[in-house]
Amino acid sequence: MPMLGGQELLIILLIILLLFGGSKLPELARSLGKAKKEFKKGMEEEEKEESKEEKEEKKE
Repeated sequence: MPMLGGQELLIILLIILLLFGGSKLPELARSLGKAKKEFKKGMEEEEKEESKEEKEEKKE
């Protein structure tokens, strides 16, 4: 997959600004940050459960 350059990112940011407006951008960024945090937390919990199951299997 090709990497995005500076011009492409600028165009994407301008489109987002046009779609959501300047006042909605901080709220949008906050909600994306929360979603990323929850996703990461879920992934860490899943890894803990898998390692716990592996330890239990080794004991048996």
